[in-house]
Amino acid sequence: MAKLILSMDGLVLKEIELNKERLTIGRKPHNDIQIDNLAISGEHAVVVTILQDSFLEDLNSTNGTLVNGQAIKKHFLRNNDIVELGKYKLKYMADNTGNSVMPDTEQTAMIRSDIGKAAASGELSLMPAESQTRSHIGTTSRTSALPVAAIQLLNGPNAGKLLKLEKTLTTLGKPGLQVAVIARRPHGYFLTHVEGESYPSLNGKTIDAQAHPLGDQDVIEIAGTKMAFVLQG
Repeated sequence: MAKLILSMDGLVLKEIELNKERLTIGRKPHNDIQIDNLAISGEHAVVVTILQDSFLEDLNSTNGTLVNGQAIKKHFLRNNDIVELGKYKLKYMADNTGNSVMPDTEQTAMIRSDIGKAAASGELSLMPAESQTRSHIGTTSRTSALPVAAIQLLNGPNAGKLLKLEKTLTTLGKPGLQVAVIARRPHGYFLTHVEGESYPSLNGKTIDAQAHPLGDQDVIEIAGTKMAFVLQG
């Protein structure tokens, strides 16, 4: 399980396991990680964890959030990233136990597929590559009862093309504009927003920051691209 290591001036203060979907950071007592310091906003940032992937979002804090020295609004966390909040630091440590990453040849084959061509055209992007290639050992047995699902593009020159949701986590959208993930869980498929000021829509309604269950023929719109979630049996 991934974790955050909280430190100040090189002194480790606490280790926090990322064992929940949303973990809040801030000065107020209700936060999961409370940092009682005036440089930290009451609700400063949040870490969203979906299966093996974690995303950091600054909650419009007064003093901002840095990752590896760069100010961020939303950031896909990678192993050994250093998050800075005032004088405090949070080191992200990814636990790769149980992860299987596809070889480069498999990634290349996927990118060269028809759906990969649709992504390359700018109509649909699959980002980041790390997310869409990760799977979890043991997940197959728990999710094998789920029907196979796919995303079907509904607009643009590639309308009608299918993207099978074969991985535990599929990331869709346009980096820097709008990114969301579809997670395959033991009890179904879920859509979650991870990047961008505007949130995707589901059946014409803008979603919030929580994970939303997907049903057959649900219509998703991400970064101007409309797609249908299709259960294939």
